Amino acid sequence: MKPLILNILAIFAIHFSLTAAEKPNIIYIMADDLGWADIGCYGNDFIETPNLDQLAKDGMRFTDFYAAGAVCSPTRCAVQSGQNQARIGITAHIPGHWRPFERVQTPLTTMALPL
Repeated sequence: MKPLILNILAIFAIHFSLTAAEKPNIIYIMADDLGWADIGCYGNDFIETPNLDQLAKDGMRFTDFYAAGAVCSPTRCAVQSGQNQARIGITAHIPGHWRPFERVQTPLTTMALPL
């Protein structure tokens, strides 16, 4: 009796695993300082973006998306946490990150890498 029940359960498991819907692949691209018409699929004829245009053609395009933060730090925090920027407490650049008086320099560890 026990092998019969196990065989029936195995048949049901195989049947439902084969008929289960395939999970979709989701690619979420968040770009900083990208305007509404900066890539080809949204109407830009000057800048060529063939890979992004192909992704947009084969997938789904969103045309009405608004970020509550004017800089990238609050927006990224909101996307990663699922909460509003004001609730998290990050409404501007991350404290200590933005130093307009500093020059951008290559780290010393990068200079030591072989070419």
